[in-house]
Formats: sequence, C-alpha cells, structure tokens
Amino acid sequence: MKKGARALGIAESFRGDRSTLAGVVTRASCVADGFAFTTCTVGGTDATDAICSLFGDLGREDVRYVLVSGIAPAWFNVVDLHHVADRTDRPVLSVTYENSEGLEPALHEQFDGDELDERLETYLAQPDRQRVGIGDETLFVRAVGLNDDEAAAVVDGFTPVGGRPEPLRVARLAARGADEFRRSR
Repeated sequence: MKKGARALGIAESFRGDRSTLAGVVTRASCVADGFAFTTCTVGGTDATDAICSLFGDLGREDVRYVLVSGIAPAWFNVVDLHHVADRTDRPVLSVTYENSEGLEPALHEQFDGDELDERLETYLAQPDRQRVGIGDETLFVRAVGLNDDEAAAVVDGFTPVGGRPEPLRVARLAARGADEFRRSR
C-alpha cells in the first residue's frame, strides 16, 4: 500500500434520536487530511444515504476506499454497502471487531412487519464477513468491489498498530467529539 493512498473512514456516536457520523480522510501513512460530519436517525433507515452524502460533501476524488465501522450504526440503521459503492464509485469495506452470529437474530428481536422486512432485505444482501488477521487481532470485514485478499490488504495497510484501521479510529474519535459538541449547544 502506497503511503499516499487515502481512505474515507466513517464511524458514529449517538445519544438520543440522532447519530453523529464522522467521515475522516486518512492516508495510509496515518495522516488525517479531511473531515466531514452529518447525522442519521437512530433506529432509522437513512445511514446509507448519510454515508453517501459525507463522501459527496468532501469532494475528494483522491479517496480510493470507503471504510465503514460496522454494518448497522445508530441502532440497526443497516448500511447497504452495494449502494454506497455504486454512489461513490469506490470499493467499500465494513469492519467489525467481534465474532458474532450476525444481526439477523437481533433484528427479529427488535423489529417486526415492514420495519423488519426492510432491514432484513438490506442486511441479507450484504457480502459475508471474512476473518482478517491484523497482528494479534482478528477483524471481520465485508467488502464490495474488492476480493477477500485485496480487502485484507487494505485493512492491513491502514492499520499501523492495534486492531482498528486508522481511518476508523480517528473517525470514531471525531464522531464522539462532534456528538459532545452538538449535545452541548
């Protein structure tokens, strides 16, 4: 991975009915060089559009990859990775940090009717998670626009230490700070 390659990392922080999404452009050399913020509805279905808006708001043609922290930010606001890839014309990776059975049981527990059907349709259309070893850590990655080996190389190339890719680590910090600022106003 060339040190100048850039990824847009997207993470969220929420309290109440709105989630703050932060988008951070980060070079593989771990230099952050762009930020954007938006919100999406906690428990809603607008996270995909919010992510696409973040990408558009940045206007950064130099971004090569979009990394999303998780598949369902803001309490089951399921992201359609295929739609994000189509709208951004970039490979999209969803990164999670724990092994699990997936979201399907939790979706059935939390929703019913049309709300459940819409989330399940989006969730089940996403690629399967693949285990990716980064140092002593194991991450779980879904990728659209890259094969499993390429996705693993991207995650590894943007993870200098620990088990969280730098674009997602910085985006998480930025989302928390922006959420605190938004709440204090």
